[in-house]
Amino acid sequence: MNPAGLSGAAYWLPLVSAAVIALAVALYVVLDGFDLGIGILFPYFRQESQRDQMMNSVAPFWDGNETWLVMGGTGLFVAFPLAYSIIMPALYVPVVLMLLALVFRGVAFEFRWVAKPHHRRWDLAFAAGSTTAAFAQGLILGGLLRGIPVAGNQFAGHAFDWLSPFSLMCGVALVIGYALIGACWLAMKTSGEAELRARALARPLLVALLACVALVSVWTPLELPRVAQRWFSWPNLLYLSPVPLVTAWLALRAWRALSTRHPTRAFYSAVGLFVVAYLGLLVSTVPYLVPPAITVWQAAAAPHSQAFIISGMAVLIPVVLGYTVFVYRTFRGRVHPGEGYHH
Repeated sequence: MNPAGLSGAAYWLPLVSAAVIALAVALYVVLDGFDLGIGILFPYFRQESQRDQMMNSVAPFWDGNETWLVMGGTGLFVAFPLAYSIIMPALYVPVVLMLLALVFRGVAFEFRWVAKPHHRRWDLAFAAGSTTAAFAQGLILGGLLRGIPVAGNQFAGHAFDWLSPFSLMCGVALVIGYALIGACWLAMKTSGEAELRARALARPLLVALLACVALVSVWTPLELPRVAQRWFSWPNLLYLSPVPLVTAWLALRAWRALSTRHPTRAFYSAVGLFVVAYLGLLVSTVPYLVPPAITVWQAAAAPHSQAFIISGMAVLIPVVLGYTVFVYRTFRGRVHPGEGYHH
């Protein structure tokens, strides 16, 4: 994978920058995923007390979780400006849709409390914003996986090239996945009827997610020969063979935990399913930042720019991680009816 003529900092700095961005995106998907999932599940909890518990279970965390999205986007802009300049026009519509939905959801989250008892429209806005943001992220993923046409280091396609049955399927799969980790979070963080309802919803969502994973695993190599070559050539097939086994083990672990008094295990198993799927996507696309045309080295900024962003991230990431651990530790435990961050 080493491009001809690259060595030393010119070779390693883009890899480190790409790894940092990949970490930020992974943390965003996991951390913001479960509170997006709570918004997706909102219509399935009818009682006001249950909805208050749901909101209060993520109130101390949700805005901080989005820090990782900002970090990933900023890192891409600074460290890989060429990739940024191609990806943004190619995926402009779903990116803007995602950002508007996230803003709408955030406003609804805060306004719901001050609008009581006339807050039904904000309940709807919270659910719609969460679902739309999750679906748009799936569209972005599907559009990126399918590939972006590039000519002369510029986007050479049309505004709706990202729209395809494959990207729509990715959107639905991500909505289901976020709903699953949201349900597992509620099973872990709430009590009473809200917990029982979350456990009941988590089981069919787990089955639906496994069906989506199976569909993606079959569809992707059939649609994209380069992915099939990556996964099914030798010796890659040997190295990657544990992936479906790990996926099945995590799913079984989550299912059993939802039937016992160990909801924490169910949540971490669901997160593990996301991590395995994410690593599988990385395996399918490495070393391309803009599949199948632009690699990390072709898209990289000058080495001094790479060093600058890595130095900044080396300071920023431990600070944000430390804050995240502190907040989650401070607000650990279940949220019972009548309790909450906003009361």
